[in-house]
Amino acid sequence: MGALMLAASLAGCGQGSEEVLPDEVLTEDLQNGAGREQADNGGDIASSSFFSEYTGKMEHIHGLGYAGNQDALFFAAHDGLKVYEDGNWFQTKKENNDYMGFSATDDGFYASGHPGQDSMLPNPLGIIKSRDNGETLEGIVLEGETDFHTMAAGYQNHILFVLSPDDNSLMAAGGFYRSSDNGQTWGRVSAGNLEDKVMSLAVHPKNPDYIAAAGSKGIYLSQDGGESFQQIFDEMQGTAVHFSEKHLWYGSFNGDAFLVKRSLDDGTEEEVELPPLEQDAVQYFAQNPKNENELAFVTFKANIYRKAADSNGWEQLAEEGFLKRNKTEK
Repeated sequence: MGALMLAASLAGCGQGSEEVLPDEVLTEDLQNGAGREQADNGGDIASSSFFSEYTGKMEHIHGLGYAGNQDALFFAAHDGLKVYEDGNWFQTKKENNDYMGFSATDDGFYASGHPGQDSMLPNPLGIIKSRDNGETLEGIVLEGETDFHTMAAGYQNHILFVLSPDDNSLMAAGGFYRSSDNGQTWGRVSAGNLEDKVMSLAVHPKNPDYIAAAGSKGIYLSQDGGESFQQIFDEMQGTAVHFSEKHLWYGSFNGDAFLVKRSLDDGTEEEVELPPLEQDAVQYFAQNPKNENELAFVTFKANIYRKAADSNGWEQLAEEGFLKRNKTEK
């Protein structure tokens, strides 16, 4: 039986231009606030003047993660950051940018994309970083030149790894590049054996040698900083990759969705049970660095699930973008 494929537009990200997932399978292309100190103390989104309650529909999600080492789950959306904290949803009041390539780190996050209507940032954003939950955005590189859809950052080592979508002043279109100094200098890597349409990248939180990629033909792992890749899974298309310290988590799809936890020590794999997903798959995945039993993922149809540290089952936080009721709602 031929493998069914999901379709998602990876090209457009302007206002109203991006198609997230059609109702049917169509093609074979699947496609803190104060900085580190406050983040380490847990942070408090609910009490921040930069956030307000969020009750809208979340569309065009471009990443998630536990930014700033907080017990708060950040979602990069078409119209700014959304945050789930302690059973409630919040949104940023300003800098409601169209974030792409969102990568959470222990001191904040990196991202790319396009500025929102209230932002004075250049278009496209290039690569930016925030250490205060998105209130302040620091231009890192290629501002006004490139919108990176496919990029990743190591959670603790802050290694940046990107696929350049076009020619710019530093990179050639289609090349893979990495930086180990917060984007100040870049080197092109060979990415040998990664001859695939890559839709997701991940960098190990501590070990700069480990890079993973999800592509239309499977899952790939590099142990030399991206110079060469080994295809570790080729049974169906890959949809997502994420590193914890000891494991590589990856999503895949062949008409059914799968999530696998792979040991970085010996390569043993464990399939993780997912909730029922109809013609849908894991697009982004995150694990709370402060508690490895707390997991979350977003699907191509904007279904959001979270597994609490003290729970064996998945809780649905949003159904096709529509949020479940806030804890504080009557």
